Amino acid sequence: MDATLHLLSLTSPGWGGVLLGGLVASLQVAFGGYLLGLLIGTGGAAGKLWGGPILRDLLEVYTTVVRGVPELVLILILYYAGTDAVNQVMALLGLPSVDISGLAAGIFVIGVVQGAYSTEVLRGAILSIPPGQIEAARAYGMSPLLALRRVTLPAMLPFALPGLSNLWLIATKDTALLAVVGFAELTLVTRQAAGTTKAYMTFFLAAGVLYLGITLVSNLVIRAIEKRALRGMTRPGGAA
Repeated sequence: MDATLHLLSLTSPGWGGVLLGGLVASLQVAFGGYLLGLLIGTGGAAGKLWGGPILRDLLEVYTTVVRGVPELVLILILYYAGTDAVNQVMALLGLPSVDISGLAAGIFVIGVVQGAYSTEVLRGAILSIPPGQIEAARAYGMSPLLALRRVTLPAMLPFALPGLSNLWLIATKDTALLAVVGFAELTLVTRQAAGTTKAYMTFFLAAGVLYLGITLVSNLVIRAIEKRALRGMTRPGGAA
């Protein structure tokens, strides 16, 4: 971070704070979208594994479309069409239109995209659980929700962590795509600052260091979570 602060100190007065504000906005969208994606993914994985045929088909369409269409195109569709759809529903209900904030719209867009990938990550992790564990939970009379909370989720976490970790890092980068719809995240404010001052190298290098800082800090947190989740399990090479 020292290098980042040095780069920001070289910019014109006030622009360093603007870049840090854009970084905070990016982190808010990434974190909110990631959590929403986890919620969607948990429901999607459960639906694909234990839902009826219609639900499974709908979820298959959802995951296929989101994973098959470029994320930039999805963001444009969801950001503009989603906002318009909400206001049309409000009009049908006789209610005034609402002005959806860029932060809420960004979280929704990132969450929908993340949800499709989380669905497949969590579904694969659940399938990796030895079937006997889930059968034992049912034999003890646990309800599906209780078995999910006490057995399925803890058991599948070690299998899901690598994929979920990658999805978090992808979420932090996907926030940059929101610049095309005018959301003032790090990439957009960096472009504005560089265009105003003509110091393109300085500002974009500073933004790159900030993104790299997010990744480095995230990796430290991810390693700590993995260490806790994998405690007591045998690691490659025979070490426990």
